[in-house]
Amino acid sequence: MRKVFAIAIVLVAASMALAFEGSVKLKGYVIDNACSARAAGDDGAAKVKAHTVKCAQMPSCAKSGYALYADGKLYKFDDAGNKLVADVLKNTKTERGLSVSVEGTVDGETIHATKVEESKGDDMK
Repeated sequence: MRKVFAIAIVLVAASMALAFEGSVKLKGYVIDNACSARAAGDDGAAKVKAHTVKCAQMPSCAKSGYALYADGKLYKFDDAGNKLVADVLKNTKTERGLSVSVEGTVDGETIHATKVEESKGDDMK
């Protein structure tokens, strides 16, 4: 009886882990992919925070797509996420260091965003 109970607990825990795998809520800074090499190195966060919204909206930068710098890592947005980021960029009054909250799933280094909102605060690592 204990074996059956233990197996049932393991199966429930495994199914819950699979259901939530990849689902994330991240807070970080937006940078275009053309400029994302700035995020490399120890001072990546400072470089991304210094990136301007105007640069991210330049045609060549916008065409390259966008990335999120969060928790010391760079995540590239998929096409849907790029559209969400473009909307935030278009409507922000921030000039430099656009901070956003992102909800979605992560697949390797790609974030599939379902929600992107401008956020306030500085809790970057």
